[in-house]
Amino acid sequence: MNRIEIEVLSPRQALTAFSKAWRTSAKGKTATSRLAFGSLRELFSAITEKRLELLRYIAAHEGLNTRQLAQELGRDYKNIHTDVTGLTDLGLLEKNSKGALSAPFDEIVIHAGIRSDAA
Repeated sequence: MNRIEIEVLSPRQALTAFSKAWRTSAKGKTATSRLAFGSLRELFSAITEKRLELLRYIAAHEGLNTRQLAQELGRDYKNIHTDVTGLTDLGLLEKNSKGALSAPFDEIVIHAGIRSDAA
């Protein structure tokens, strides 16, 4: 199963995670795919409920383009385009040369601690 872990990290935690991933890669191992945000507000702004619904739909109906998605979901083309662009920029969607969309991950795991970074 191909999965990505999404986290809310302080700058210090982000540096530690980057260092760990770098060491793992230097050993020739594949690091877990990760995406980090500086706050819950940033995470929820980038990955909204509508965008998660869109990801699930694309995962079940790969190969559609943006216009087809808008038609099938009954949503405004501009809004779908904005969501697709945002998710593609984050690496949560992929688009081939013909515009067909696919979801590269089978699972998204979101980690958001409730205590501030004590270190």
